Amino acid sequence: MAGPVAAGAVALPLHRDDLPKVLKGARDSKEMNALQRLAADVTIKEIALTWGIGHSSVKEIDASGIIVATKLAMRRALCDALARRPVAPDYLFLDYLPWPEQRDYPVCSIVKGDKLSLSIACASVIAKVWRDKYMKELEDRYPEYGFAQNKGYGTRAHLNALERHGPCKYHRATFKPVRELLTAYTA
Repeated sequence: MAGPVAAGAVALPLHRDDLPKVLKGARDSKEMNALQRLAADVTIKEIALTWGIGHSSVKEIDASGIIVATKLAMRRALCDALARRPVAPDYLFLDYLPWPEQRDYPVCSIVKGDKLSLSIACASVIAKVWRDKYMKELEDRYPEYGFAQNKGYGTRAHLNALERHGPCKYHRATFKPVRELLTAYTA
């Protein structure tokens, strides 16, 4: 309900035989706790051929919709990764979301990709670590919402804070709970 959408891009050194062992803890970021994600984030960035983070702002999400904004974040993550180190990906593996507009490289969209692909899992981890850090920084400016704890998701405490304080500029106005609250304020 709040904050940017983030995407990660990771190119792993597939020639390493020990890759599954070195990245053993890397998996779907939602299945990892914060300490596991932070440790994996460091390891991923150390061994990746390149990595990148992209995000789309709340304004972009509200203007274009979450799917378009997510694809924009994906494009930015890819550009960030290629700017760090210009490698030529053989293939882009995506977690679920099709990306037919991507014409620079072949794309394979995998349902539950963060559970099935180590590359996708690693991208998921670095994106989640970046976004969590961003939301913790928002906590300093907007402590009443509990962003450090809820990371912008629709927890009961976050919904209660929204009802008490109304939305801030980092809430996604097009998301149902925020939209309904804004509609109630203007009615």
